[in-house]
Amino acid sequence: MQEMKARIFAGSSGKEFALKICDYLKVELGRTEVITFSEGNTYVKIGEHVRGKEVYIIQPIGLNANNEFVELLFWLDAFKRSGASYVTVVMPYFSYAKGDKKDEPRVSIRARVCAECIELAGADRIITMDLHAAQIQGFFKKPVDHLYSRPILAEYIKTLSLENAVIVAPDAGFTKNARKFGGYLGLPTAIGDKTRSGHNEKAEILEIIGEVKGKNAIIVDDFSISGGTLVDLASTLKKRGALKVYACLSHLPLSSKGIEAIEKSDIEKVIATDSIQNVKALTSNKISIISVAPLFAEIIKRMENRQSISDLFDGITDEILKTSF
Repeated sequence: MQEMKARIFAGSSGKEFALKICDYLKVELGRTEVITFSEGNTYVKIGEHVRGKEVYIIQPIGLNANNEFVELLFWLDAFKRSGASYVTVVMPYFSYAKGDKKDEPRVSIRARVCAECIELAGADRIITMDLHAAQIQGFFKKPVDHLYSRPILAEYIKTLSLENAVIVAPDAGFTKNARKFGGYLGLPTAIGDKTRSGHNEKAEILEIIGEVKGKNAIIVDDFSISGGTLVDLASTLKKRGALKVYACLSHLPLSSKGIEAIEKSDIEKVIATDSIQNVKALTSNKISIISVAPLFAEIIKRMENRQSISDLFDGITDEILKTSF
């Protein structure tokens, strides 16, 4: 790769992730300054010249969603007012993607509102991963590159050398993705029949559709906050005769109580990506974090060189793999 002309910057929630990207690309992270005043007001400043340059701003919207989202808008405004020619938002996790529909009266479609704000603030392109629903890309008028963690997670699962395994979707909505996991690994799929009655992050597992008795079960989902679904599903799988239960998550916005619940559960191990910097999770012996920063770095590298990125949506290179885990 020739010397990179575009510059990479990070918001406060994306610093560690951005440093991994820069390490992969062998470039320096752009200089920035963020100040949060006592009343909660956020101040951002770019620490170098960006006029006429292409820039990437790394900012997951995760554990402190409101503040992180507003900070991202300020960064976009700052880059545009400073004359940046093209601004790409690298948002490994988009928390508000959960608000993707109006499924009850008098509610906001939050993902659509956020998408419009990001574009109005100055984003020219968005790179993200494993949105809660793929159709959220349609909320943006600007180009969206929607990446998948599935190949990296699946390759990690291979290293566990699990015999007689089955992929388990936590609910019918995740069945398609679970079957893609199963197809990648050559494994059968089972489905949890889940119901949720409110917004308390608590779901009830009613039944397991598919054969799990005598098998090692691998639950796959996009994220977990309270850990409730994973814990209850693992318990149900064990009651149905599953041997060991593992879980794979694209994102890890687990709360402290969620981590504690995982520690006490029937789950052997939770495998998740570093799309969010969840420091609390690093203390758990049951949670393994693998990095998707090399995947995002490779996308940036190919964009810089005006190369195709389509082969990275459902597959990964050896170079990415050797730096992910």
